[in-house]
Amino acid sequence: MNRIPRQVIFLAIPALLFLLPWWVLVYTTTSGAACWALSALFVLGYIGLPAAMFTGHGPKQSDTAALIGDTGLGVMWVLFTWSAIGAVARTVLILAGVDDPARSRIVTLGVLVISAALVAWGIYEARRIPRVLTVDVTIPKLAPGLDGLRVVVVTDTHYAATDRLRWSERVVEVVNAQKPDIACHAGDLADGSVVKRRAQVDPLGKVEATLGRFYITGNHEYFGDAPGWIEHMAGLGWQPLHNQHEILTRDGDRLVMAGIDDPTGVALTGHGPNLPAALSGADPELPVILLAHQPKQITDAVEHGVALQISGHTHGGQIWPFRYLVLLDQPVVAGLSRHGATQLYTSRGTGFWGPQLRVFAPSEITVLVLRSPELAGTAA
Repeated sequence: MNRIPRQVIFLAIPALLFLLPWWVLVYTTTSGAACWALSALFVLGYIGLPAAMFTGHGPKQSDTAALIGDTGLGVMWVLFTWSAIGAVARTVLILAGVDDPARSRIVTLGVLVISAALVAWGIYEARRIPRVLTVDVTIPKLAPGLDGLRVVVVTDTHYAATDRLRWSERVVEVVNAQKPDIACHAGDLADGSVVKRRAQVDPLGKVEATLGRFYITGNHEYFGDAPGWIEHMAGLGWQPLHNQHEILTRDGDRLVMAGIDDPTGVALTGHGPNLPAALSGADPELPVILLAHQPKQITDAVEHGVALQISGHTHGGQIWPFRYLVLLDQPVVAGLSRHGATQLYTSRGTGFWGPQLRVFAPSEITVLVLRSPELAGTAA
């Protein structure tokens, strides 16, 4: 893939997204003037989508173009997916002896109705206030004084072209209603500069947590202004964990709260994940809770005896069936998993990236309730 020019990939992906729906919905279904007119519409879409994506996310950073391009990308992914399923259904109908034009009409109607319904539902799911998901996690070596500690996680808010100021304020209200002891933002805070996105981010300054608020960088900060966002979050009262840790104490018992940079940060001097540095000076007998944006960073966490890693990045796939492509790069898409002695919680994310759709991958605000093995009656 590294040997293929980026321009070729940039044009080949939308070509694939448009070609299959064109074949299923136009070529096999229409003829004459209707076929030519609809084909011209698909060609215009194929030209317009890359143009809008480049204008929106390239040097010009046009929010209007980004909204058009991102929405178009999401719609075409849904249409592509169900056109593929429609092609299979078409083969089944052929084997069942169903002739045209009934066969093509059944497939076309099914693909269009299902795609339209999923797009409408996906937009609703993406823009709604996330549901609260509560998960108990038993942590080896967690002292009784820390039992019941509530860690509230938001991640992948991706404040961007869509103005979500009111959404951001509502998310903060929901987070505070969970009465967090610890609040975490596990990266991918915003897309764009601090100047363009700070209004949407600033409500996070009202999050309340008795033991602290902690933030790490995700890969998207490094596509923009990671140092600027680190400084801005610090100004809002959040503690950036830039390859470092803090010792948290309650009722005389302690744990280590650590955070590392996203791997994308290696392109920036002084950034990039460094878990040994993050844990330097920490008591090895204390349990470590680690913020690491990508689930695949679990490899280092296991090697360094981390008790629990908290990640985001995957969005749970965001638009089905993209989750299966995510698994080519990440070990887990969502939920609590165990990797040797280390547990990993992967959030589906609080916001969305790009297409404002979530299909079979609902957003979440996560409450991780830490449990002491002593009180749970299990061995550490």
